[in-house]
Amino acid sequence: MAIDRLDGRLIELLAQEPRIGVLEASRRLGVARGTVQARLDRLQAQGVIRGFGPDVDPAALGYPVTAFATLEIKQGQGSDVRTHLATVPEVLELHTITGHGDMLCRLVARSNADLQRVIDRVVGFEGIVRASTAIVMENAVPLRIIPLVRAASDG
Repeated sequence: MAIDRLDGRLIELLAQEPRIGVLEASRRLGVARGTVQARLDRLQAQGVIRGFGPDVDPAALGYPVTAFATLEIKQGQGSDVRTHLATVPEVLELHTITGHGDMLCRLVARSNADLQRVIDRVVGFEGIVRASTAIVMENAVPLRIIPLVRAASDG
């Protein structure tokens, strides 16, 4: 789906101030309230905007260690492994990948020692053949979407 500059400006405004109301957004963007509401409804319906939840920092919750685990899965076990990993609260993301391994998951832990517990829980499932884990030393470019929104809205 293509977005235009107004969509991009609306998304950026919502990212900066997620609690802003439609009326105030329309005032700041210089367009009618109905225009903002219609754009917002369309962006949500098309899956561009997926939610308005809080942006939670795992470190502030007591999980300062982040790691990525590349998993090799037994043939035909992908669905069962996904179901298993969905039960592990420290698994924040799971991606099916190409290259070395079959899945990549982002994990968090309370400490390096706790990371071993998390990894044991992740790989303690018969559908996982092997795991390779890399601990994050620094998050030099945190997850960001706004530069992509700007590029997409500029056409």
